[in-house]
Amino acid sequence: MANEVIETVESVGLGGEVVDTVALGGASAVHDLSVWGLFLQADIIVKVVIFILIIASIWSWAIMIDKIVKLRSLRKRADQFDEAFWSGGSLDDLYDRIEKRPSDPVSSIFISAMREWRRASSRGAGSRSDHARVSLQQRIDRVMDISLNREMDILERGMVFLASVGSSAPFIGLFGTVWGIMNAFTSIAASKNTSLAVVAPGIAEALFATALGLVAAIPAVLAYNKLSSDIGRYGARLEVFAGEFSAILSRQLEEH
Repeated sequence: MANEVIETVESVGLGGEVVDTVALGGASAVHDLSVWGLFLQADIIVKVVIFILIIASIWSWAIMIDKIVKLRSLRKRADQFDEAFWSGGSLDDLYDRIEKRPSDPVSSIFISAMREWRRASSRGAGSRSDHARVSLQQRIDRVMDISLNREMDILERGMVFLASVGSSAPFIGLFGTVWGIMNAFTSIAASKNTSLAVVAPGIAEALFATALGLVAAIPAVLAYNKLSSDIGRYGARLEVFAGEFSAILSRQLEEH
């Protein structure tokens, strides 16, 4: 009988050690707090939010780089065209040289105006009445405005997306954070353990979405402001050229 009691006590003691070991193992479970680990441990909704923000950020950077490179190239080509335009050479020769391959918006505006001028000249518009000359001037101004607006529309493509990312990305990230925190508190209530080791991983996963939202939004806002300013200055340059060329053609009409 004594031997049986001793065996039972030893058995309970061993069981207690096992329980303690399991409890210690659960308490010592290590959460992966790296960026990739936070993503893998996050809820499916938070993962979708993170994925959307990453795609938006990548696309925003693609637009930024494309606009910066394109504007730099357009300014260089505009300088080259201005040098040829104001060199004192024949405008007809310049038109014949670049008609088939306009390299920038300034060239496109010039070609559209010269094309309308030549069409009118081929019909003998120079010998017509003052009303006909005014009508021709108005048509030339109109085609230059149409060409300018078309080129600016092309140049401004993608800017709305940058503005949208800059304004909405923080709120998208905040939605992921709120959802993640809700899940974290639900897990805390289920486990009935409010220690920092239990709370911290879930909160970190939730705040990761807000951080990504800011990472996507801040460059988009800065780039939108800078690019909008650069595009506006380039558009003003196109308008100045269109006005100057219109004045040149108006003088040509008066001389005929």
